[in-house]
Amino acid sequence: MPLQPGERPEAPLVRRASEGDSEAFEDLVRPHLGMFYRVIERILGNEAESQDALQDALLTLHRELPGFQGASRFSTWAYRICVNQALMARRKRVRRREDALEDLMPRFQDDGHHMDMDAVLAWSEEAEALVRAESEELRTRVKAGLDRLSDDQRAVFVLKDLEGWDSDEISRHLGISRELVRQRLHRARLALRALLTDFAPAPKGNLP
Repeated sequence: MPLQPGERPEAPLVRRASEGDSEAFEDLVRPHLGMFYRVIERILGNEAESQDALQDALLTLHRELPGFQGASRFSTWAYRICVNQALMARRKRVRRREDALEDLMPRFQDDGHHMDMDAVLAWSEEAEALVRAESEELRTRVKAGLDRLSDDQRAVFVLKDLEGWDSDEISRHLGISRELVRQRLHRARLALRALLTDFAPAPKGNLP
């Protein structure tokens, strides 16, 4: 069937897959599997759980595809389902205590502000570079650091600093306020910076 006016090139595959064509569904999802797995694994931090969550996400995609209206690209719609699946898998775990990271937290001034915000902000800008770095030790430390975050902190950090979502988008998707997004992100960045202090940029004014 030819494309209808305004339809995306993937529309014929979507139609066939929606009608139960398994080969069309495979052709539709195959180019995006790497992206789907990446975001799931970043949120879950566990290979076996991530594989299970990806399979569950694919089943959800197959089941809900007939309701896909094509208002966005298939990959965008499917990516959101994968994020939801990863977040649901995280919520099934035993909740971690928020104060488990208190020993990692830097000291705060009486007014509640961090004493060295310039250094924190400078480090946070390196988040994606840290994840992409070639150092195996660094990648291991980043993954270990992410795993020590609470479920809520990890989800916000991954979506904001690693996946590039904006705060309003995260707020809507997780059903929390922008202020709560900001708070969780701030605490996650501080905790990770404490764990990765060897790799953090030198604070301003302390350069040799």
